[in-house]
Amino acid sequence: MKNSSAERSQDQDTWPPAQNKRQAILNAAADIFAEEGFAGASIDAIAVRAGVSRQTIYNQLGDKDNLFKVVVTEITERSTAGFFRVLDTFPVAPQDLEKELTEFSARLLRKAMCDPNGRWLRKLVETEGTRFPKLFETWKEYGPGKKYPAVAARLAQLALAGYLDLDDPALAARQYMALLGADLRIDQQLGRQTPESEIDQMAANATRTFLRAFARRH
Repeated sequence: MKNSSAERSQDQDTWPPAQNKRQAILNAAADIFAEEGFAGASIDAIAVRAGVSRQTIYNQLGDKDNLFKVVVTEITERSTAGFFRVLDTFPVAPQDLEKELTEFSARLLRKAMCDPNGRWLRKLVETEGTRFPKLFETWKEYGPGKKYPAVAARLAQLALAGYLDLDDPALAARQYMALLGADLRIDQQLGRQTPESEIDQMAANATRTFLRAFARRH
């Protein structure tokens, strides 16, 4: 995740100085927490990575506990916003269901699941979720709590239009998202960033498997 601060802050130089500084702290903290875990992360390391003083972090965002909470909340909100931008492109009236759903799946992987925010959240949920169960209730509220019902609503539209055969759109949405994320989880467990060249194949595999289960037979 060494490049994730740069990826997350590509527009940072257009913001006012105070916002630039705060964003630099949040980006640095996200990287350090992901690399070292909560226990191993230090305010001093975050300050060095962000190019600010230790006191600046305390003044703007408080101690390490509060900084962690702010980072999780803000990155969750960013990730969720990116997800819904992609969801707006869902093919609700496709001419070619498999082709268009595969293309959507690839966009979702690239822009909402393989982006730095999504990668960081998956890692933090896995490593720190048991330590901060109340904090990750926020993640569930903003993440799966909003994303899965929205996907279920799109799938229900396809079912109503005769493309899919669904008894339970909510279950189908969870299964669709699980199929999309299966190989990503393996890569994450191995500490491997998913190559761009593999994303289209992941999307195709997930979509094909999903449609074998749920596509309406004519």
